[in-house]
Amino acid sequence: MTQPSEPHRHPELKRVLGIWSAAAIVVGTVIGSAIFIVPGGMVKNVGSPLMVVMVFVVAGILTLFGALSYAELAAAMPEAGGEYVYLREAYGPLFGFIYGWTQMWVAKSGSIATLATGFFYYLANFFPILDGVFYRLPLPLGPGGGPLELRYGQIFAMALIAALAWLNYFGVKLGGEVQVAVTIVKVALIAFIILAGLAFGHAHAPAPENPAPLTVAGFFAALVAALWAYDGWNNVSMVASEVRHPQLNLPRALIWGTTAVIAIYLLANAAYFHVLTAGEVGASPRVASEMMGRILGNPGAAAVSVAAMISIFAALNGSILTGSRVPYAAARDGLFFRAVGRVDVHYQTPAVSILALSGWAALLVLSGRYEQLFTYVIFASWILYGMTAAAVIVLRWKRPEMPRPYRTLGYPWVPGVFVLVAIVLILSTLFDSPRESLMGIGLIVLGLPFYFYWKNS
Repeated sequence: MTQPSEPHRHPELKRVLGIWSAAAIVVGTVIGSAIFIVPGGMVKNVGSPLMVVMVFVVAGILTLFGALSYAELAAAMPEAGGEYVYLREAYGPLFGFIYGWTQMWVAKSGSIATLATGFFYYLANFFPILDGVFYRLPLPLGPGGGPLELRYGQIFAMALIAALAWLNYFGVKLGGEVQVAVTIVKVALIAFIILAGLAFGHAHAPAPENPAPLTVAGFFAALVAALWAYDGWNNVSMVASEVRHPQLNLPRALIWGTTAVIAIYLLANAAYFHVLTAGEVGASPRVASEMMGRILGNPGAAAVSVAAMISIFAALNGSILTGSRVPYAAARDGLFFRAVGRVDVHYQTPAVSILALSGWAALLVLSGRYEQLFTYVIFASWILYGMTAAAVIVLRWKRPEMPRPYRTLGYPWVPGVFVLVAIVLILSTLFDSPRESLMGIGLIVLGLPFYFYWKNS
């Protein structure tokens, strides 16, 4: 990355995040609402509690393989932007731009919008007015081509995004400290839920189970759900330029954080299936609430809603903190709007990038179309994830002289397996959802004229 010639006029990001902040970004961003929900759909796909646990183990190992691969890249190139930097160095600026483009307009902004909306859904359990419709826009923009319904909760979700953008604007250290505090509370509450299920929950009576035969399609459907639950482990690499001693702390945060999430997920599923039968888990849209309601009644279900909101809050803060560094990195290379590459002289944060990403995410909340947009980009995102893991191998060949403070354990098999699984998921998505896959490619193609304009300007 080109360094500015006048640092007093062009302030840089500062390395103020320690190992605990970095690890909290991994754990806090990964664990959102999925672990409270997805086991129900997974047991329908694979038929038995044992297979659900096995799928979580497989997905966890794959995620750890990804973390081990990214650890080498993050330690070798501790710059803002994460995958943007790795793809740029391995394959050229076009692929870095494609990653930054999809993160800004759909993937990260859509994820932020989804998390904020999920927060208000849980909060509506206590304040039902949030789910009330205050206006219907008479345009075919809603589900099924109907009118777009605007809810009070959407305004709340937009305000929540704005509040966290404001917090992160005033310093990455402040944002990191909030991330640590909220992640500690989140893990403590999830530990309480796990303890309640395993220690105080009555084991369900033996129930006749008639699991559907396991199919390849069912296994991959469950695997996609589990990988979604693990998604976000890579976000700490986006703030690599603000982590102290990155050659040491980034690999530790990636590997330790991912391992901690795997353990939490396996224990949570053990608790669910200890109290509930497979049929009950499969029939419940909110598995954790169902289990806690069985143990403690309504207060238990309410406790899960509080835990889910705190969990989502941490994931939302982590997403804004890390995601804003991607368009910032592209802008610093001249491949995005130049203003987005500015660092605030007082707070040493990518202020314009934070405001731009958060503002667009807030609009996606209001539009009600963010879930469809996020579906469109899954196909393209997995192409880029696979290419990033492959960059470990490409850069070993292309730049053997590059200092590598951490080298991927199990190289080349670990990144190789991750890449192969990414290829299988890409082909599976293309086969199962050709329209969404092609739309994902379409979103990438839409950015190409902008790339060539900025590249030649």
